[in-house]
Amino acid sequence: QVQLVESGGGLVQAGGSLRLSCAASGRTFSRYAMGWFRQAPGKERECVGAISWSSGRTYYADSVKGRFTMSRVNAKNTVYLQMNSLKPEDTALYYCAADREIHTILSGRADYWGQGTQVTVSS
Repeated sequence: QVQLVESGGGLVQAGGSLRLSCAASGRTFSRYAMGWFRQAPGKERECVGAISWSSGRTYYADSVKGRFTMSRVNAKNTVYLQMNSLKPEDTALYYCAADREIHTILSGRADYWGQGTQVTVSS
């Protein structure tokens, strides 16, 4: 069982930066691939990025490539999403997710989900 708690969301102006954190419980965190998703009102949930358990592989949606960076510190049971050059269209509820298979995350599914943290980017 893995429980996920996101933090770091907030209100920021366009062009600004935020770093989201996702703290995981459970001793097997290091065996899970992790993902960040977002969902804006009236839109489908989108996988923003995913990272393998070893950090050896990362994937990003085209909409955030070059602006967002995922990282993880397994010793701290934490995964991060550094968001730079934020745009109003990045406004959404951001969730982290965990699954043993990174390809499951990339398909939009995962075994475990957090409650989300709101990111609002003003123009």
